[in-house]
Amino acid sequence: MAVASIAHYDWPEEWPDLLPFLLKLIGDLTNMNGVRGGLRCLALLSGDLDDTVVPKLVPVLFPCLHTIVSSPQIYDKHLRAKALSIVHSCTSILGAMSGVYKAETSDLILPMLKSWIDQFSIILQSPVRFEDLDDWSIRMEVLKCLNQFVQNFPSLTEAEFSVIVTPLWQTFISSLKVYEASSVQGTDDPYLGGYDSDGAEKGLESFVIQLFEFLLTIVGNFKLVTVIARNVKELVYYAIAFLQMTERQVHTWSLDANQYVADEDDITYSCRVSGILLLEELIDSCGKEGIDAVIESAKKRFTESQQEKATGSTGWWRIREATIYTLASLSEQLLEAQDSGSTGFSIGNVIEQILTEDIGTGVHEYPFLHARAFSAVAKFSSVISQGILEQFLYAAIKAISLDIPPPVKVGACQALSQLLPEANKGVLQSHMMDLFSSLTDLLKQASDETLHLVLETLQSAVKAGHEAAASIEPIISPIVLNMWAENVSDPFISIDAVDVLEAIKNSPGCIHPLVSRILPSIGPILEKPRQQPDGLVAGSIDLVTMLLKNAPIDIMKAVYDVCFNSVIQIILRSDDHSEMQNATECLAAFVSGAKQDVLAWGGDPGFAMRSLLDAASRLLDPVLESSGSLFVGSYILQLILHLPSEMAPHIRDLVAAIVRRMQSCQIAGLKSSLLLIFARLVHLSAPNVEQFIDLLITLPTNGHENSLAYVMSEWTKQQGEIQGAYQIKVTTTALALLLSTRHAELAKIYVQGHLVKTTAGITTRSKSKVAPDQWTVMPLPAKILALLSDALIEIQEQVSADNDEDSDWEEIQDREEDDNQHFLYPTSTSSYSRPTAEHLDAMAKVFNEDQDENNEDDLLSGVDPLNEINLANYIIDFFVKFSRTDRTLFDQLCQSLTQAQHNAMQMVLNC
Repeated sequence: MAVASIAHYDWPEEWPDLLPFLLKLIGDLTNMNGVRGGLRCLALLSGDLDDTVVPKLVPVLFPCLHTIVSSPQIYDKHLRAKALSIVHSCTSILGAMSGVYKAETSDLILPMLKSWIDQFSIILQSPVRFEDLDDWSIRMEVLKCLNQFVQNFPSLTEAEFSVIVTPLWQTFISSLKVYEASSVQGTDDPYLGGYDSDGAEKGLESFVIQLFEFLLTIVGNFKLVTVIARNVKELVYYAIAFLQMTERQVHTWSLDANQYVADEDDITYSCRVSGILLLEELIDSCGKEGIDAVIESAKKRFTESQQEKATGSTGWWRIREATIYTLASLSEQLLEAQDSGSTGFSIGNVIEQILTEDIGTGVHEYPFLHARAFSAVAKFSSVISQGILEQFLYAAIKAISLDIPPPVKVGACQALSQLLPEANKGVLQSHMMDLFSSLTDLLKQASDETLHLVLETLQSAVKAGHEAAASIEPIISPIVLNMWAENVSDPFISIDAVDVLEAIKNSPGCIHPLVSRILPSIGPILEKPRQQPDGLVAGSIDLVTMLLKNAPIDIMKAVYDVCFNSVIQIILRSDDHSEMQNATECLAAFVSGAKQDVLAWGGDPGFAMRSLLDAASRLLDPVLESSGSLFVGSYILQLILHLPSEMAPHIRDLVAAIVRRMQSCQIAGLKSSLLLIFARLVHLSAPNVEQFIDLLITLPTNGHENSLAYVMSEWTKQQGEIQGAYQIKVTTTALALLLSTRHAELAKIYVQGHLVKTTAGITTRSKSKVAPDQWTVMPLPAKILALLSDALIEIQEQVSADNDEDSDWEEIQDREEDDNQHFLYPTSTSSYSRPTAEHLDAMAKVFNEDQDENNEDDLLSGVDPLNEINLANYIIDFFVKFSRTDRTLFDQLCQSLTQAQHNAMQMVLNC
């Protein structure tokens, strides 16, 4: 280690004799300790080599390493594995270099590739033996080296790959026997969690995971996968057996339900996870053959488990659990295949047969099997018959009330959280009180990971048991509130608790008792925020905001009386960003819900308005850290939309404050939200948009001629990064309104245009510092026209993605992609084929779809009439009108467009 540490700094420049010395050392058969030391030193060094050393080192070093690896009669397996680890490190570095130096690295590897592949096949061809730990280690190093060769030099490896297939299969099959005996069935694995003298893990599970990783690499290679595809059924069949629960997992999960849930939710380092990744890739690569292989293998494994059970085997349940785990983990791909008709099997029938075999029996003896069945039902609910679903639903409701092993209750909760929303409400009602009772009992016992699951299930139960919620509210609410208070600093648990309370609030007859339960506790917390523990104030404001959403006016008034002034004071005085963000959202909810009433409730409308403006002023303070101001944009928009007459006298000061806040802003999302305010003000000023432009011109701004120049410079840079359907609609249409004015000042402003590619090759950080990105400069009107064209292109791409079919548009883009340079076309150039009416309809609708998913701010989109705008139609109408009313200017601006932008516009103008 000392030599390797020095060499890290001094070799090879100041220590040229080190490599010859180490090579001589590892070649001296009379001194095996020297061989061992030399290899370990090289292994430590190989992790720090760079692209200047490795090409010189490999031709000299690899023959010496090959001699060691290919001489089992002289060198033990530990030394040979160490030599292979050096090969792996060097090959990894060559692989990283191959992206830029493909020919050079290929020339380096090619002469020695066959001899290494031959040696790898020799090592892999004998069966894996349980008692030989060093054999696992050397095979693991072989697999790691092969992985690097296939990943980095696939075309070179393909020619030699046939040599490795049979030995690899031999290792795969024999490893399963050892793995089942040692890890799955064995209670005393002598190598469990072992490490070698260098700290590398040497357990069997690590070896199997490496085996799966190499197989995954092969399956991901479109040429090599054809070799695997011939035996895909056998591969899937054996892979399922590797997914059985180990004895260690059974022991750990039986003692700790939290660990069971955590390991199920997280992508943990395990055979089960690696095996599923392999099977997912198999399905992606092999299609119908992969799907059918999974179903056939699952049916075969299920039959085997039945036979084992009939013969009295105690471990029969493991392979059945692994089979269900496999199907559930691949559920998305399997259901997609079922929907598309690309499988010869009925997924629903297969699942029902496997899942119904054991329902209601042996829960205590085989808890993990029943837990897996419950969770699988939820995944496949769309293809399971209603009768079976109800059978599992009632079994799950019963399970959480019984004294049974925790894993079964975990599975039951997973099933309930998925099945309850779709369950027959009439049939369900008679069971709801028992279900609520059981879940509240579980809530008292739960902790950490299981708490999240129980709260999620409780939320589903409250929504499903709509009518019964009022009678259970006095029992559930106090428990959930206590849970929320105890975990307020844990964002995951506290959010889950608030979601449950929101579900209760939205149930008939629950909002008034819930609010009367919460307000007496929340009021004192918000009145004295500095005396509260960390997180409680921010969490309490979040709870208040939840109560305000869609609340009746009397509830809003009750919350106002207790909380409004405190929320204002928190914004004015707090330095805690979470408190300020939540308080800003809370004020926005007050204004959105109560509108003019929020001014009257306090008795002095003028004072209330000043309070709202003072809050806005603090949030727009340019000295304030950007994080504290994060949600100010939404708040100000609520003020503008719902209190327009009160805000009108303050617009000039407001605009000046927003500009100052933008100039000191460090967060792109905040800047976008402030630009949205400008866009909304443009709409509000219509049809007199020129007056708003004149207002911006009269406001001076640091570093720019006026506020208009600054705002439009930032807006045009940021437009492509703005997220959310509502936000994109408002800003895009506002740009069109600005351009429609033909205001003389717009043409005087020059903004960032197109990116100029100045350097070839990979752009590193050092390169970007020396030669940062350069942009052309273009007049503002031309840039706005380009941005409107980009919006049209984006809508068209979404249409094409949704339709998943070729279109005239795609053909145009393909033509454009054949040329790397931008071409500028006047509108008089040849036109393209006209789009169909159906195609334009699809363009018109695309921005109005999936609103729930795309909206980032329900308060805004829900109340703003601009959200009803059909963006595609709006832009098309604008282009048509602009080209007809001022053709000279239109043609002039079009000369600055790229070919893709020009094509987009030409397409709609030809309609």
